[in-house]
Amino acid sequence: MKRTGQTDPSFSLPALFGRGIDVARDLARDFARDLSRDFSWDVSRDDARPGFGRAGAGLGAIGPISRESAFHAPFEKSIGPAGKTAMPVPQKLVTDFRAYSGIRYKDALPPDPDGLVLGRLGALEVRLARTARDVRRAQRLRYKVFYEEMSAVPDGPARLARRDMDSFDAICEHLLVLDHDAGKMVLGRRKPKVVGTYRLLRQDVAQRHGGFYTQGEFDVNGIIAAHPNLRFLELGRSCVLKPYRNKRTVELLWHGVWTYILRNKIDAMFGCASLEGTDPAALALPLSFLHHNALAPDEWRARAVDGRHVSMDRMAKAEINPKAALQALPPLIKGYLRLGGFVGDGAVVDYQFGTTDVLIILPVSVISPRYVEHFGPTANRHAI
Repeated sequence: MKRTGQTDPSFSLPALFGRGIDVARDLARDFARDLSRDFSWDVSRDDARPGFGRAGAGLGAIGPISRESAFHAPFEKSIGPAGKTAMPVPQKLVTDFRAYSGIRYKDALPPDPDGLVLGRLGALEVRLARTARDVRRAQRLRYKVFYEEMSAVPDGPARLARRDMDSFDAICEHLLVLDHDAGKMVLGRRKPKVVGTYRLLRQDVAQRHGGFYTQGEFDVNGIIAAHPNLRFLELGRSCVLKPYRNKRTVELLWHGVWTYILRNKIDAMFGCASLEGTDPAALALPLSFLHHNALAPDEWRARAVDGRHVSMDRMAKAEINPKAALQALPPLIKGYLRLGGFVGDGAVVDYQFGTTDVLIILPVSVISPRYVEHFGPTANRHAI
């Protein structure tokens, strides 16, 4: 796959124009297919769309949603009062357009414009996205990491825009790490470069807009129902530009998350974390290590959705070399484990992103005290 910075000796304007026509044709075909399917859906039937749960059942109203369909139809069923069945087609189209443009719903915007900056470390700054342009910059970074560097396969809209996006972008807050010493000069001023990002979705916002992204892979309804007095936060779409993948940047990113947790009184976090590759047999060592050493207790254990569940118990515990298993785990997952996090029951293969995903659950109450002390009880370690 072509990487950023490479030149294409075969570039020609007619070829580029032809490619644009091909992409536009694919988009039009997909749009017509989805629109036809939406208009033909009989909303009076609970089982009208396979994979979705019964409407009007609180958090249980949301059933599995595949990542592949996330851009087109992530909010087909809604959480809320009984009788609320589906987002109307015009509203769904508006949500998709918002995600494409970077425009968010009002309840996904930071409440305090003066509190956007969460911390600084030298030339690096961590803050919340303020504008639609900020969101698009986060999407551009995600595309560079997931599609150009790694093995994710873009759909038509992503390929055309050169941005990783889905409709959840319209209801999430986006954490950005900026490098003020890098970036382009614009009108005599340097525009900071986005080098890291994290996507945050609060439970109250998810409830108003159709549920969590994670529900496409794991049934988290049970753990939420088991803790009705806790405030949950979904973490996702984490990535850092390759030259910045070091302790300094990751620590600042986590400082931003911790500050956000304190400000919003979050009690528990969850989200999908990925191991590279789509062959669970080849990942038997790290998956089995997680199953035997980090499986969540019953009250925090969420299972991969039916039809996508892949067993993580692929090796006996006695056969596992812990040191080798830890080396095989991605740094992000090891970081969650050090904080005290658990994993859910089963993994899910995501062919679009070329990964095998596990569910991470991290109640704030179990975070190791030494890490709380490291960032400070008031998140002031890297405060301004």
